[in-house]
Amino acid sequence: MARIVMKFGGTSVADLDRIHVVARHVKREVDAGHEVAVVVSAMAGKTNELVGWVEKMPTVAGAGASFYDAREYDAIVASGEQVTSGLLAIALQSMNVDARSWQGWQIALKTDSTHGAARIDSIDGDRLIERMSQGQVAVVAGFQGIGPDGRIATLGRGGSDTSAVAIAAAVKADRCDIYTDVDGVYTTDPRIEPKARRLPRVTFEEMLEMASLGAKVLQVRSVELAMTQGVRTFVRSSFEDPDAPGMGDFENPPGTLICDEDEIVEQETVTGIAYAKEEAQISLRRVADRPGVSAAIFGPLADANINVDMIVQNISEDGAATDMTFTVPSGDLERAVTILEETKGTVGFDAIQSEAGLTKVSVIGIGMRSHTGVAATAFKAMADRNINIRAITTSEIKISILIDGAYTELAVRSLHAAYGLDRK
Repeated sequence: MARIVMKFGGTSVADLDRIHVVARHVKREVDAGHEVAVVVSAMAGKTNELVGWVEKMPTVAGAGASFYDAREYDAIVASGEQVTSGLLAIALQSMNVDARSWQGWQIALKTDSTHGAARIDSIDGDRLIERMSQGQVAVVAGFQGIGPDGRIATLGRGGSDTSAVAIAAAVKADRCDIYTDVDGVYTTDPRIEPKARRLPRVTFEEMLEMASLGAKVLQVRSVELAMTQGVRTFVRSSFEDPDAPGMGDFENPPGTLICDEDEIVEQETVTGIAYAKEEAQISLRRVADRPGVSAAIFGPLADANINVDMIVQNISEDGAATDMTFTVPSGDLERAVTILEETKGTVGFDAIQSEAGLTKVSVIGIGMRSHTGVAATAFKAMADRNINIRAITTSEIKISILIDGAYTELAVRSLHAAYGLDRK
């Protein structure tokens, strides 16, 4: 017998038929003798609908802007998960499985005061552990907790994954199974490269890089939490037959295990290729080279919640000026340029140049720590395809290159083949 947390995303609970399939997945684990908690998202599209309703409501005039009460926003958008948890509990009860729904505040999952994007402070898992040990399935509404003001607080988009991992840590679960519309983590996007392979195991660090660099299988915060709390996490498909052979295999179920490095016997040099489209490049020409300039450039962007990446600096021959190049999401480009233009007098630069429609392609692998020539292989693959590299950044287990968006698919397929990922 083991203790399992099962999480089901929006596509997995998209309608009543899908909810009944989810109930069969849960019943399979209960019948195997496991203690089970389930975390659910809102039904597919429901959160967007609820957010749309809020945005259509009249706003309150404030200091220089109009706004709505974030606490009421949370009360509204959290209702999607509450509906799903109740429906799944009813479906399980109809299958003679003892189950009850729990809202975030009932556990209680305590958060900070940042309504709309709250972070988890603590979870008391004792009540869930007690009910689970009695054979009752706890069906928990994901994405939500209770803030210090006693009001519902939501965790931001993708927060149900984070809820599931946090609850798994709190109840000391043996595993957290994230059920989604894909059957695991692949070497790259199968829609671009049909030869992409499902990976049986991936380290926390590799998954964190993949998630932050464009792979949308898991939410970044949930991977961070799983890594810090040591929560073994399986990515599985909710669209497979719940009663198919092997689905109930606790040790080796179908899917991908996200785990510590020491659980992977033989580490590949490169594990996968990720990509993120809609990147934009900004270059500041002949920036004054003096202390505090970088803070003057990137501070206002940070204050505006604009994510900056791939920073490259080139000092002029006389050492008096530098060119500063970096990337931001394409959707933030216009805002970023406006902010930088406003700082021109303070920062001191000759010109600002920008371009949207770029893609960041990344090579990821924990084996890169102990192997040479990984970067050279990537650069040769791009050269062979006549793909120009605009910028490069590296870390211990990652190489990211910035290219024109038109070459995204060619670059991904070329790198996938260059590292032999289609042959292993």
